[in-house]
Amino acid sequence: MKDSPAAIILAAGKGTRMKSDLPKVVHAVAGEPMVRWVVRACRDAGCDRVIVVVGHRQELVREALTGEPVEFVVQSAQLGTGHAVQQAQPALAGRTGDVIVLAGDGPLIRAESLRALRDHHRAVGAHATLATAEIEDPTGYGRIIRDEAGRFLGVVEHKDATEAQRAVREINPSVYCFDADALFAALERVTRSAGGEFYLTDAPALIARTGAVIDAVRSLTPEEAVSINTPEELANVDRLLRSRLARAGAA
Repeated sequence: MKDSPAAIILAAGKGTRMKSDLPKVVHAVAGEPMVRWVVRACRDAGCDRVIVVVGHRQELVREALTGEPVEFVVQSAQLGTGHAVQQAQPALAGRTGDVIVLAGDGPLIRAESLRALRDHHRAVGAHATLATAEIEDPTGYGRIIRDEAGRFLGVVEHKDATEAQRAVREINPSVYCFDADALFAALERVTRSAGGEFYLTDAPALIARTGAVIDAVRSLTPEEAVSINTPEELANVDRLLRSRLARAGAA
């Protein structure tokens, strides 16, 4: 088993709500393409290989990451997050151990949070571990469901949640640590959604059906759970990251 995890960063989407033809992940946050912050967090968390999945206007994403020690794989057709992760499988052929999977539009993620995720994953002997966060307004997010002892039971999407479940503020921001073999075996079994896509979020449940351990750990701050889908959210994340960097510079 490799002591260092690999990372897969999803950066193939168009980001249509950004009102721009640019790939979403190349928009600047605190003076850098947002995906650079995600790459650096993965590297600082100890990932020895960082694989970036590109698609829409991929040449711009490649250019945005000039000088970063990353590898690129291409998702030619936009068939969902599960399909995107599958494109990295050939690059990781023969590799065992852990792989961290996250999106390139979450530049507030911190290396220490990724390390906490992976440390917990290994400590409990899990094959899939979700990083969670508690936020004030969880509307729209999948809720983390636990038993009375605090053990992880699963994720319920907002639209499917009961009134009691919607009161839960612990959410799934879609940051994962997987056993690589278990991940790619599960993705082979993921079926198309009604919209014709293959979702990464289906993988943990499929892994659980094999009897493997699935867990969740509160390793993300509410700030880190913020992703970018609109120009307004871009401006908010830019402000948050600049504030963080200023505090770090003053320390």
